[in-house]
Amino acid sequence: MTARIIDGKAFAEKVRAHVAEDVLAVKSKYGITPGLAVVIVGEDPASQVYVRSKVKQTAEAGMNSFHFEMPSDTPEAALIAKVQELNADPRVNGILVQLPLPKHMNEATVIETIVPEKDVDGFHVINTGLLAIGDKKAMVPCTPLGCLMMLQETLGDLSGKKAVVVGRSNIVGKPMAQLLLNANCTVTIAHSRTADLKAEVMAADIVVAAVGRPEMVPGSWLKKGATVIDVGINRIPAPELGEGKNRLVGDVDFASAAEVAGAITPVPGGVGPMTIACLLRNTVTATCRQNRIDL
Repeated sequence: MTARIIDGKAFAEKVRAHVAEDVLAVKSKYGITPGLAVVIVGEDPASQVYVRSKVKQTAEAGMNSFHFEMPSDTPEAALIAKVQELNADPRVNGILVQLPLPKHMNEATVIETIVPEKDVDGFHVINTGLLAIGDKKAMVPCTPLGCLMMLQETLGDLSGKKAVVVGRSNIVGKPMAQLLLNANCTVTIAHSRTADLKAEVMAADIVVAAVGRPEMVPGSWLKKGATVIDVGINRIPAPELGEGKNRLVGDVDFASAAEVAGAITPVPGGVGPMTIACLLRNTVTATCRQNRIDL
């Protein structure tokens, strides 16, 4: 059996096309251009690449893009002042502070400075609380939202399916479990202290791997026909590509999993492109809510 490959890149293009249509509708009907502000502190290379991609795709969708770079030794108070300035700016509908932040900054303090209605990352404690009680006013974190959309596109109604989320981070694992629960799945969150991880994974119709360990989940752990969403992005040495070269792999051993799964996301080209597409979608959602617009 060879799994169907869930093409996150193609799906993200469709989502971005819908976002561009919505942006055009909001502009033409209401004279409002959605605006996304991205703030990055420091020179982390991976973050720089990611932010450039966000800024480019925001502009391509027809939105206003505000981009602020601050040096790594910026005092926390200066970053908080910048966030408060963006909170008060009516041109800015969504605010994203790129993580991780330098060690001298408290990420929770910075995130909770963002007003919840502009928190397009969905990390503010008010948004996580709204998500936990199933309130549709929650801004939903982009990566879990992208995963849910791909699952619904692949499987349709998720009601009654057994889902295992491997990983319990606040950014992916916990909100992913909540979204699956809200979609009427029976959900297990597995983690480093889970007694028999293989048994938990083998019972699942849906496996979401978000643990940050290269190729940790082999195909032999999967139930035949399971749908696998691999959130992991890990660099491992690839001497076959040349000295000092690396390649990207997920948290699932793709080769063996593809022989067992019914459908699976690749790495790269799976979850990654959906994260930015959902960020743009969240910015439009935030714009509409702030202006009481029903699209």
